[in-house]
Amino acid sequence: MMETKVQPKVVVFSTPTCSYCNMAKIYLREKGIKFTDIDVSRDQTAARDMVRRSGQMGVPVIDIGGKIVVGFNRPQVNVLLGIK
Repeated sequence: MMETKVQPKVVVFSTPTCSYCNMAKIYLREKGIKFTDIDVSRDQTAARDMVRRSGQMGVPVIDIGGKIVVGFNRPQVNVLLGIK
């Protein structure tokens, strides 16, 4: 019997005009990863939360189970999500 791994909670802090944000979201969708997308250009509280978590003003910031990935770093995202 195969063991199903529970996916960690994934949050993508992004803006609509950010091409790397859009690439990251497309990639996660292609891999079947569920995520919450937070538009920090519309939500100042979320923007402050993103800076507090990551120390970064730029997007995307991807929170995978509490581990922060700054930018669309595909190898790091793959490792944190257990994607080959």
